[in-house]
Order: sequence, then C-alpha cells, then structure tokens
Amino acid sequence: MKPVILLVDDEDTIRLFLEKTLRDEGYEALTAATGTEALELTRSELPDLVLLDLKLPDISGLDVLKQIKEEVPEVCVIMLTAFGDIETAVAAMKQQAFDFVSKPVNLEQLLLTIEKGLASRRLTRELFELRRRVRIDIGDDYIPGESAQMKGIYEIVKRVAESDTTTVLIQGESGTGKEMIATMVHRYSGRRDQPFLEINCASLPEELLESELFGHEKGAFTDAKSQKIGLLELANKGTLFLDEIGEMSLTIQVKLLRVLERMTFRRVGGTKDIKVSVRIISATNSDLESAVRNRTFREDLYYRLKVVPVFIPPLRERKEDIYLLLKHFLNHFNKLFNKGFQDVDEEAYEVILNYAWPGNIRELKNMVERIVLLENDTVLRLAHIPLGIRQGATPPQELAAVRRLEMALTRPFAEEGTDFEELLGLVERELIDKAMREAGGNQSRAARLLRLNRDKIRYRLKNPAAPEE
Repeated sequence: MKPVILLVDDEDTIRLFLEKTLRDEGYEALTAATGTEALELTRSELPDLVLLDLKLPDISGLDVLKQIKEEVPEVCVIMLTAFGDIETAVAAMKQQAFDFVSKPVNLEQLLLTIEKGLASRRLTRELFELRRRVRIDIGDDYIPGESAQMKGIYEIVKRVAESDTTTVLIQGESGTGKEMIATMVHRYSGRRDQPFLEINCASLPEELLESELFGHEKGAFTDAKSQKIGLLELANKGTLFLDEIGEMSLTIQVKLLRVLERMTFRRVGGTKDIKVSVRIISATNSDLESAVRNRTFREDLYYRLKVVPVFIPPLRERKEDIYLLLKHFLNHFNKLFNKGFQDVDEEAYEVILNYAWPGNIRELKNMVERIVLLENDTVLRLAHIPLGIRQGATPPQELAAVRRLEMALTRPFAEEGTDFEELLGLVERELIDKAMREAGGNQSRAARLLRLNRDKIRYRLKNPAAPEE
C-alpha cells in the first residue's frame, strides 16, 4: 500500500506543485490549506506523514503540530519553514516534529527527509506494537502439523493471505491454535509490516470493549478524562484479531458491521467519521450458527466475518500430529531452560497418544513445559507425566467408540445411513467395560457407577452382541 502524505500549505502554487511531485514519487497525497482542515484530515484519514507549513491563515503550525501529536502521536510531522524561521523550527522540533525543511524547497532534500521520516514511522509503529500487544511466544509461533487437516488449513492460510481485505473466521475448541493461525494469515499477507493487534472480546465488559475497539473522545463518559485512540485506529493498514467474537454484545456488533461495510467508524462520543484500512480476523470456540438462530449474534455480521471460514480440529482428531508437537515443544523448552530432552519413550508416548487432550495443544504444551522445567533427563518418561493425564488416558478400543459416537453426533450422516443399534451397542459395551475396570471387576459396584441393575451388567458381559431386550 502507498504511504499517505498530508500536505498542509495555504499557498496554492506550492501546494499544487508539491502534490504533483509526491504523486509522481509514488505517494498518495492529500492536501489542506488551513490548520482546521489539516486536523480534520489527520483524524479521518490517518496519514503516515504530514508536511506542515508553520504559517497558516487560521491556526499556527506549531498549534496544529501540538494537536496532531496529542491525538495521533505516531504520525510523522515534517515542518516547512520560511528562511529565517529557524528559531520557530527548533521550537517545533521540541514539540516532536521529525525534522524541518526550509523554503524555497529543495526537492532532493525534501524527498530524502520524507523517506527518513517514513522509515522512522515504521520503526515507531513496530515498537508500539511490541509494547501494545501480548505477543505469542516462540513456542506458539509455529505449530507443526502433518495431518491432512492441518495441511489443508495451511494451504487455506496461504491462499487467503494473498488478499489483504478478506475476512477470516477461525473456529475450534480452546487451545487448538486459533491465534497462531490468525498470526500466520497476517505474516503471509501484504500487511505483514504493519501492526497485528488482538483483543479477547470475552475479557472485558461491553463499555470497556467498545472503548478499546473504537476509542473515545474526552468527556464521552464519566471517566473519559482524555481522548483515547482505539485498536481500530492503531491497527490501521494492519490486522485486528478479535478472539471470542461470539461474546460480543449486539450493540458492538452493529458498530463492527459498519466498519466491515464502510471501513469507517466514530469514537465513543465522537461525531466525525474516521476512515481505516484494517483486515479483521475473528475466532470463536462457540457455535455461531446457533447464536444466529437464537438471535444473540447478528446474521449479517456472521456472514461478513466468515468470508473464509477455517475450522481447526481438536487434537484428539489428529493424533498423527502429536509426536511432531512433542518434539517441537521439547526443543523449545530445552532452549528456554537449558535442558537436554531428546525424545519420548514408548510407554509415555502411548499414554500421551491415548489421552483425549481436552485443552488441546495448549494443554500438551503446558505439560511439556512442566516436565522439561522440573525433570533432569534426556527422555520424557511415563513417570514424568502428571497422574491426572495417566489416569485419564483412554484405552484404544474405548477411544474408538468415543470417536465413532462423536462423528455420528457432529458430522452429516453418510448416504447409506448409520447403524443405530450397532452404535448404541458399541457405546454401551465400552461404558460397561470402563465401569468394570474402575470397579476392580466388581459387578455390583460397576452397576452403581452406571446406575444400572446388576442383572443388566451381568447379561451384557455374558452376551456382548445380543440385541436389547
């Protein structure tokens, strides 16, 4: 995207000449003849750089500079000064002007100063982003996956990144790596050098979330003692990631829809439209289609957000990725804690493979971090694995029953149909087997665990394939 430069000068000849020069150099040029107009354009267009004349007909250039730096501190401002105004130019530098250029303008010097100013602006935004957002650590920056599902997701990410405006809705259980996918989309896109900001919509009450997203004007509400720039403005030309979008109130949903439709919004308490260019990526672990049916989520916003939907399957559905993830996290935490874990032994791996991982990748990563931090070994062993995970590991045959039931409940039926009696019988047998294991083979106790008659348990154990009486 072309850098946007706002040229502020009341002399028509100079303004028109410099406007043409800037456009010939590949910049997008905006112009203003007064300080008032300059402030309005700065607020609505958020230029990358402002060329500001010191002498303006309505407001002094120094006052305009001060106002710009208060409202949009990251904008780079270069002052244009008449010969002999050096003292005033120095005063401007003290008010955070990037530099000044004397009139009559030397074009070569001006263009070089602009180039330096834009480079400084990029660095400022990068530093601002580093301080502002909660960054993903190295362990989450790349999550390997060789399963067909993950390969398909990575292919979608690369394709959608080619468009800098297409919205993406990432769906999946907590801990599956939704934030990582959002980051990948940003890094593959043409917006990669611009901010990537994020917010969890479930973490703030409605009023605070609205202020964080859209900003507010001074006096907009009781505690609004100064103007606040919202994430939409801070993420201009970059990407804004809205996690837990399903928790957003209907009031804020209406405002977000307007942003997606027009790429404009107003700060809370504001009256002027602010124009932005932001890619919106959202994520949820809830069923938004049900929320639409229940009228807790707007249907029009839902379809605006999911131009490209991405579903991340839970870890239990892509067990072939677990070994790669284990090695990845072992390498990461070895470096972090100066340890020497090289591999996983067979017993430990079997338990890890047969555990359901309700917390998905996040739970697996946390387990590996704990083991590498606390244990001094070169191999991850069964004894290192927390007892809760060892006890919660599902035997392979029971896991197969769970998978079949889960597929029947969450996916469309096959054209040839599903054998209802067979599926119920499979689940029943596995539940009885599990109860018998937990009861130590005691049929009466197993019956109590399942709230069944002991005769039912006895009959099923003797006749596992018999039909229901």
